[in-house]
Amino acid sequence: MALRRDLYKVWVLPLGCTVMATKAIHPARGAPCLSARAKLAWLLLLAGLSAVVQTHAAHRLVIWGGADTAPGPLPIEFQTRVAAVAAGDFHGLALDWDGRVRSWGDNTFGQTSVPTSLNRQPVLQIAAGNVHSLALLWNGTVLAWGRSSGQFGDYSQDAVPAGLSKVRTLAAGAAHSLALKRDGTVVAWGFNQDGQCQVPAGLGGVVAVAGGMYHSLALRKDGTVSAWGNNFYGQSTVPAGLDKVVAVAAGGFHSLALRQNGTVVSWGSYGMMRYAVPAGLSKVIAIATGDYHSLALKSDGTVVAWGSNSANQCSVPPGLKRVAAISAHGQLSAAITH
Repeated sequence: MALRRDLYKVWVLPLGCTVMATKAIHPARGAPCLSARAKLAWLLLLAGLSAVVQTHAAHRLVIWGGADTAPGPLPIEFQTRVAAVAAGDFHGLALDWDGRVRSWGDNTFGQTSVPTSLNRQPVLQIAAGNVHSLALLWNGTVLAWGRSSGQFGDYSQDAVPAGLSKVRTLAAGAAHSLALKRDGTVVAWGFNQDGQCQVPAGLGGVVAVAGGMYHSLALRKDGTVSAWGNNFYGQSTVPAGLDKVVAVAAGGFHSLALRQNGTVVSWGSYGMMRYAVPAGLSKVIAIATGDYHSLALKSDGTVVAWGSNSANQCSVPPGLKRVAAISAHGQLSAAITH
């Protein structure tokens, strides 16, 4: 889930970690922590993790695309409490402002059977693959549930590597998972037929990761990008000279990078088709990718979509505005408005 930073006061921590809170609160300078959420934010800051703290009373989740594969709408009782959303092929996850995970949609492989242990500890981040789900806990550990079957066989991407800890952020590919640790290193597990779990030797200084269908991306703190895994469509061939990158996203067979100047760079292909970034696209503050489509959130709170529209995943709902975050997976698109 990609978030608008201009809606929050932001602290940038080592390796790009951020804590977003209701106002600039600095205990060391004697300023009071005015809410439980703000106190939680500072606890997480001191732990070197990342958190998002609500700044608006109500948020609304909007989902479009997906055709017959959509997980359906988020149950109405959760729709105004959504802090983050993650969509798999047939299921959805939502993280509410109290750090609880909600799930809905298909549960054939247990992908919506949220572990009961998650009800006893705050969750910082969620991610969803085709039929598996991930949660990053406040203590830097990871829980996973669901699995991959059918097209991918069973490659145990729901089995978190033993001893994995000090995780700062997560990403889910179609059938593999990535964990970025606080020391800037990356751990990957799951389906590895194309080497998408074979993290390049010596890779460090990473501030963000992204998982595609069969490839993986890492953004380094120097603004450059590393890619590995399947490269049939050039999705793992990072354009020469690409720098000053602040965010990455990995689709089915394409990759995106958001640069400091608010422009977007794309490489690879959308399956058999190639879709260029819309001409003149600028002032972008967040990006997201599905299998064959891409989303960009602009600084004015509007969303631009391009790529395959076979399931209406690029048909941005008329009047959609005041968007705070975007997400995409498969043929689905999602936005949280404020």
